[in-house]
Amino acid sequence: MLWQLFLVFMKIGVISFGGGYAVIPMIEHEVSSHGWMSGAQFQEVVSLAGMAPGPIATNSATLIGYRTAGLWGAILSTIGMILPSLIIIIIIAACFQRLHQQSWVKSSFYGLRPIVTGLIAYAAIHFGFLSSSDAALSWSTLATGLICAGCLYGIIRFKMHPWMVIVASGIAGIILF
Repeated sequence: MLWQLFLVFMKIGVISFGGGYAVIPMIEHEVSSHGWMSGAQFQEVVSLAGMAPGPIATNSATLIGYRTAGLWGAILSTIGMILPSLIIIIIIAACFQRLHQQSWVKSSFYGLRPIVTGLIAYAAIHFGFLSSSDAALSWSTLATGLICAGCLYGIIRFKMHPWMVIVASGIAGIILF
């Protein structure tokens, strides 16, 4: 039983793409085909896994392993789920370690900086300002912009620690909103 749990979750870990919620149907199929738990029990496991901190697929594997075979089932199911990703990351890191000094790799990462910055700025503007029902120029937009500018100024000019900036932003948000 333990070996079967490990192999099933390792298989899921190898072929799982698209995030934890995309893997849930695959986990459900494996759990039901092996008869490890009923549909209601599986729904309960997924609900608990979603509320726990961490990735839902890994949490689900841990809970299914625990309910199926106790502590060792939980340990082996979790290892089976995360081992493929760990191996892939180690291989990528080893390749990157050998290549990171190459000029084309440095140039590629240097070229990605403005794209990443632009995507982050787009997400901040789109979700922070334009998604609200308020007009584009309102007190809320102005206050949010002032808080952002104050954070940037504090970090650049005064070299404030990010935690101080987060706390100050929260206080400013309480006062302004």
